[in-house]
Amino acid sequence: MEQERIVETGKEERSLNFIEQIVEKDLAEGKNNGRIQTRFPPEPNGYLHIGHVKAICMDFGIAEKYNGVCNLRFDDTNPVKEDVEYVDSIRNDIHWLGFRWGQIYYASDYFQQLYDLAIRFIKEGKAYVDEQTAEQIAAQKGTPTEAGVASPYRDRPVEENLRLFQAMQNGEIEDGRMVLRAKIDMANPNMHFRDPIMYRIITTHPHHRTGRTWNVYPMYDFAHGQSDYFEGVTHSICTLEFVVHRPLYDWFIDQFADSDYRPHQYEFNRLNITYTVMSKRKMLQLVKEGLVAGWDDPRMPTVCGLRRRGYSARAIRAFIDKIGYTKVEGMIDLGLLEHTVREDLKETAPRVCAIFDPVKLVLTNYEGAGETIVAENIDGKPELGTREMPFGRELYIERGDFQEEGDKNFYRLSPGGREVRLKAAYIIQATGCDKDADGRVTTVYATYDPQSKSGTEGGNRKTKSTINWVACDACIEAEARLYDRLFAVENPSAEEGDFRELLNPDSLHVVTCKVEQALKKEMQPLPVNDGVAEQHHYQFLKQGYFVVDPDTTSDKLVFNRTASLKDNWQK
Repeated sequence: MEQERIVETGKEERSLNFIEQIVEKDLAEGKNNGRIQTRFPPEPNGYLHIGHVKAICMDFGIAEKYNGVCNLRFDDTNPVKEDVEYVDSIRNDIHWLGFRWGQIYYASDYFQQLYDLAIRFIKEGKAYVDEQTAEQIAAQKGTPTEAGVASPYRDRPVEENLRLFQAMQNGEIEDGRMVLRAKIDMANPNMHFRDPIMYRIITTHPHHRTGRTWNVYPMYDFAHGQSDYFEGVTHSICTLEFVVHRPLYDWFIDQFADSDYRPHQYEFNRLNITYTVMSKRKMLQLVKEGLVAGWDDPRMPTVCGLRRRGYSARAIRAFIDKIGYTKVEGMIDLGLLEHTVREDLKETAPRVCAIFDPVKLVLTNYEGAGETIVAENIDGKPELGTREMPFGRELYIERGDFQEEGDKNFYRLSPGGREVRLKAAYIIQATGCDKDADGRVTTVYATYDPQSKSGTEGGNRKTKSTINWVACDACIEAEARLYDRLFAVENPSAEEGDFRELLNPDSLHVVTCKVEQALKKEMQPLPVNDGVAEQHHYQFLKQGYFVVDPDTTSDKLVFNRTASLKDNWQK
């Protein structure tokens, strides 16, 4: 594992990951005239997920930390899978995370330059048109210990290659019939050097930006490094699976570069989290087959899914900062992400009472029309404001907070003289209950002490338990969506068989609950900034952290559970 170097900055110490160490060394040596330029190059064929966030924090973070620039470049070289919908979502997600790019580029901006380069490669005898099938090409590549077999088309004359490549671009050749391959080394131990494909034909789908202008499209290995070079990237940072691509990245650039400048590729470990998958293909299956409610389903690891679940950008970035960057692949416990979210919300989320399994409580000695209890949004932090809680003779409490025959270890409400405090209100004692024909409690009866109101001189009396409540005539019925882990196994990607059979059947429960009247203000459309709805968080006391869902209307209040209160993360 890469060692992190500790540097002192004022009174604080911070660690440098190995990429930052490389950048600081380059700056100290005056490389690239002290210029730092990175890029984040997503393919617009799906929605960003938390694995991408790790790369975003690295690419944009390096530029931000060292007064450089990070550009956003869409790797739009495959019109079959790409769509402007994904372009818009990626831009919105990056903005929501708190990052700003220098410029926006597209690989398609360089289609003409790349095509001209391909022509140059052909003229210099470094590329040829191959008419073999994909299966034949794969079979002839050999193995890492056995040399490949040269294509029968490898020594075609330059003029014939030029003519065929032009015919490919003119749309005269059907998809899959021909490809353009680089002529490098069929015996190289690095399989990527064995005459890699540079261009393929795609005529069936128009490009989201260039329409029908192009019928041939560059492969990633041919387009990526050149795009970095055209833009002036200094540090091309990607994940570890591209280590074996790096020599080819350098080789392509060396064939045409006309200066000493070179972008350099560096790799770090991908983000893998327990109980989820990071494969776009698998996520697309879940969406298309209706196994989740969409890309923004709160069970999905997509940025929009995490946002809808109530994860803040601040918490997600703090999580990425905790796990760090190394050159060793590993699996991160989902519990650490949940822990980080709780740490964020416990400091900021207002507290409210929400009753999930309500039973009516009648205060038999309460007289009058009712009153208003003023409660702090977060106990002990009056600077975060207060809210008003209507109070009266009839309240709802949690069914589990009452036992008709409470044992010695039950400290909540039960007949027999035990005192219990209603949150922010009065001390009460249970006197009895009504039950239906099945023996289920329907109504609990109690008396209250009018001298025990919280915040008054008589309200200092301590009790062993405090229970939550809402007024029967001044509460709101809400829908609560209780989300759990999407998969039932820790590492679904490592399991054999159909990954869909590993889904957690209990990953979502929808219940109705009674919430405080103070939440009525949420029954309106959420404000939208940069294409993204605001997040309004709450802690439902003794229930968990919740966020208002965009499905909320003036007639229906909907909450998503962001995280339970219990934290199982082992620090």
